[in-house]
Amino acid sequence: MALATSTAAPPSGPPSSSADPTIVDLLDSVRDYHPQADLNLIQRAFFFAEQAHRPQRRKNGDPYIGHPVAVAHICAAMKLDEATICAALLHDTIEDTPATDADVTALFGHEICHLVDGVTKLNKIRFRSKEERQAESFRKMLIAMSRDIRVILVKLADRCHNMRTLKHLPPHKQRVIARETMDIFAPLANRLGLGAIKVELEDLSFRYLKPEDYAELRHEVNLRLTERRDYIQRVISEIQGIVADGGLAADVQGRPKHFWSIHKKMLRQQIPFSKVYDHMAFRVLVDKSSECYHVLGLIHDRWRPIPGRFKDYIALPKPNKYQSLHTTVIGPEGRRIEVQIRTHAMHRVAEAGIAAHWKYKEGGKLGTKDEERFEWLKRLMEWHREFEDPTEFLESVKVELFADEVYTFTPKGELKVLPRNSTPVDFAYNVHSEVGSTCSGAIVNGSIVPLHYALNNGDVVEIMTSRGQRPNKDWLRFVRTNRAKSRIKAYIKREQRARSLELGEQLLDKELRRYSRSLARLRKGDEMKAVATQMNLSGVDELIVQVGMGNVTPETVVASALPDKVKQKKRKDQPSKDSIFARFIDRVRKRPAGVVVDGLEGVKHSIAKCCSPLPGEPIVGFVTPGHVISVHRKGCVNTVEMDAAREVAVRWGDGSAAGYPVSLRVVTETGVPGILNAMTKVFSDLKLNIDAAVCAESKDGRADNIFRFHTKDLEELRQVVSKLESLKGVYQVARVRE
Repeated sequence: MALATSTAAPPSGPPSSSADPTIVDLLDSVRDYHPQADLNLIQRAFFFAEQAHRPQRRKNGDPYIGHPVAVAHICAAMKLDEATICAALLHDTIEDTPATDADVTALFGHEICHLVDGVTKLNKIRFRSKEERQAESFRKMLIAMSRDIRVILVKLADRCHNMRTLKHLPPHKQRVIARETMDIFAPLANRLGLGAIKVELEDLSFRYLKPEDYAELRHEVNLRLTERRDYIQRVISEIQGIVADGGLAADVQGRPKHFWSIHKKMLRQQIPFSKVYDHMAFRVLVDKSSECYHVLGLIHDRWRPIPGRFKDYIALPKPNKYQSLHTTVIGPEGRRIEVQIRTHAMHRVAEAGIAAHWKYKEGGKLGTKDEERFEWLKRLMEWHREFEDPTEFLESVKVELFADEVYTFTPKGELKVLPRNSTPVDFAYNVHSEVGSTCSGAIVNGSIVPLHYALNNGDVVEIMTSRGQRPNKDWLRFVRTNRAKSRIKAYIKREQRARSLELGEQLLDKELRRYSRSLARLRKGDEMKAVATQMNLSGVDELIVQVGMGNVTPETVVASALPDKVKQKKRKDQPSKDSIFARFIDRVRKRPAGVVVDGLEGVKHSIAKCCSPLPGEPIVGFVTPGHVISVHRKGCVNTVEMDAAREVAVRWGDGSAAGYPVSLRVVTETGVPGILNAMTKVFSDLKLNIDAAVCAESKDGRADNIFRFHTKDLEELRQVVSKLESLKGVYQVARVRE
C-alpha cells in the first residue's frame, strides 16, 4: 500500500530568540549524523576555546564562548566533519585572544589551524574606504574558499549567528552589517545551495534594513496564523490523497513563504499583503526522478496549473545544483499554491547545497565532477585575478551572485548558462576569448540577430567570426557578463596604449626638431632612460605613452633629456632687453591666451563649434590628428566617443580680445510694437555688436529670432539673457549650439 507522510512547517520569518546550544547539544548533534566522529577532539577544542575566551563577554553580557558553540552547532546542522566543527569552535581564538596559530597547530594539527586562519576576520587590514575594505575582505574570502570550501561554510555559520544576535548592537551598526549580509552573504549562501541559511539571512537582514515594513508584514502574517495553519494542513491532506491514489509513496511538506520573499513579491507587483495569494509552498518528496513527473501529472489533473509558472529544474538544474519541479496551481478555495516536487536526494542537496558534495572528499576539496557543478566558483576566482580595483571586483561579484540565469545552447547542444539579458557577444566570450574578440555576427534559432539581442531560454546560438573583427567599445554598453567586459576593456586599453605611443612619438619628434634632434637618435642613448627612471616609469616606451596621453609634456621630457641644448636655445632666442620690440614681445608673452593648455606652450587650439564653450564654463581639450587642441565644454555629447588617450587638461586664460562667438534664440510674440528695436538695444547698451540676425515666424504663430554675436565670458552672456527675458513679449531665450 502506498504511504504518504506529512509535515507542516512553522511560520515564516527568522527564528525566535532562544538560549544558545550547549556543548552537550553539539556533541549529540554530531553523533547523530556521524557516529564515528572524534568527539574527544571536539571536546578538546571546546575547552581550549572556553579558556581562551573566558575573560570576554558578548554585547548582551553572556560569556563569549556561547558564540563559537552556536556557530559550531550551525555547522553540525550542515553535517560537516569534526575538523570543521573544531574550526568553528576556534574561529575567533587567534584574532581575539592571546592564543596563536602555533598553539592551535600544536594542539589540533595543520588542517584545523588552516581552517581557523581562513575564517579569521580581516579588520586589521586598512583600506581607503569601507567599500574597498568590504571588497578586499570578500576577495580574500574567495581565495580561502578556493583552497578549502569548508572555510566559507564556517564563515556563513558565523555570519548567521551574528545576525541572530544583531539586536544587541547600535542601530547604525545593525544597518551596515545587515546591508552587507543582504548584498553578499545571503546570495552567496543561495549560490552554494544553502537554502535554509539563505532564507534566515534574508529575513534577518530585512528586519534591520526595513524595520517598519518588516513589523507590518509580520503583524499581517500573525493575524492569519491559525487560518494559514489549517489551510496548509488541508492542502497536505489533499496532496497525500492524490499521491496515494496514484500508487506512490511520498513525504508531503507545507510551509509559508518567508518574509523577504513575500515582501519582494509585494514590491514587484505593487500589491498589499491581502492580495498575495501564493504565499504558501508545498513540497512532495519521492524516491525516483521519474516519480516527480508522475506526481506533477497527478497534481495537474486535480488542480488547474497557471500558465507560465512551471519550471523544470530537474532537466536544467540551477548553477548551485538545485533540482526540482516547480508549478503553481489554483488549489482549494481558489487560492494559488506553489508545489515543488523532487526526490529525497535532491532535497538533501537543496538544503545542504555544496556541503552535500564535498563532505566525502579529501581535505575539503571538490572533485572534478563537483568543480563542474559549481563552475561559478571558478568564474569568481578568474575575476579575482582580472580586476585590480577591489570595488569593481565586488560589483562584478554582486552581479554574479544575484543574476538570474538564461539557458542557451551551442549548435552541438552544449549548454551555456549566462546571466539574464546576456547577448551573443557574452555567449561568444563564454565559448572562448578568441571567439568573443572576433565575433562579427550571430544566428539564433536559425535567424540572424543583432549583437545586442537579449538571449532567451532554449536559444540555439551560432557565432559568426571574422579575422578582421576586433572588440568594439560600443559592446560595453550592452554586454552583461564580467568575462566579456574584462576582455573588451583589456583590448581597448591595449589599443589606447598603442595610439598614445604613436601620438607621443609624434609630439616628441616635433619638439626635438626645434633642437635639430630626432626621437630615433635620442632613443639610442641613455638620456630618455634617465628621464623615465627619474619619473618612476617602467621604461622609455611608458614615458612616450605618458606624453601621448597628455600626462607629461614633450617640453618637460626634452628639457630633462637635453638640458644644455634647451638652455642654449633659450639664450639664443632671448631678444635684447634694450629694444622697444623686445619689451613689447615680453608683455605679450606674459599675457595668457584665451585658453591655456597645461604644460604646453605654443600649441594651437580651437574652440569647438558643436558646444561653443565660454569662459566660466568647465572645459576639456582633445588632441586632433592635426595636433591642434580642440576645446569642448565638459559634458559635450561629441566628447563621449573621443579617445580618452588624446584628452589633455586645459583652462581659461585672461580671455580673447575678440571675444567668443555665441548664438541666442529669442522666441517672441508677433505684433508687439518695437520688440525688435528693444532687443537690439539690449546689445548696444552692453556695447556688444550683433554679427548676424535672422528673424522668422514659427509654425505656432510666434517669432523666432536668432542673434549671433561675440561675448567675453559666461557672466556677460547671462546679463544679455536676463535683459532679453525681462522684455515684454519675450517668451523664451535659449542658447543655440551648432
